Amino acid sequence: MLTDERLGDRLWPALERLPRGSIVVFRHYGLPPAERRALLGKVRRVASARGLRLAVAGAGLGVARAGPGGAFGTHGRDPRRRPGLRTWPAHDAREVIAGMRAGADLILISPVFPTRSHPGSRTLGPCRAMALARLAPGKAVALGGMNARRFKRLRGFVGWAAIDAWG
Repeated sequence: MLTDERLGDRLWPALERLPRGSIVVFRHYGLPPAERRALLGKVRRVASARGLRLAVAGAGLGVARAGPGGAFGTHGRDPRRRPGLRTWPAHDAREVIAGMRAGADLILISPVFPTRSHPGSRTLGPCRAMALARLAPGKAVALGGMNARRFKRLRGFVGWAAIDAWG
């Protein structure tokens, strides 16, 4: 699950619905730094209590400290190796390869399908997305207009991520 301001108070029930072991990518880029840091603290506590893994996107919050089993980490295209979970966004082959070279644990390939967050944006479509997933064996996560039904159509992905599907 990727967090976003659009979730509002739906964030908390969404976190409760996630299966144990799921990954939460904390974004909330639009919040002022102090509010973002406070919200991250609350999300971190829920993630710890529920057995969720957490990756923090963007600058200004520092690297989330690795918890037991690397439960916390980062999301982004920083080529430096950081402790804990590391997720990497990719929209084309060059970005997938860069993520693999950087040692990312998971590569979020997007947008597979049209999304509400980026209306009218060009999508990869299932065929191109699956071709990119083959470049990241065992690490590809489908993102963009995803839900469980759409995920069943895809091959080569270890999982799927969403904002709206959980909220």
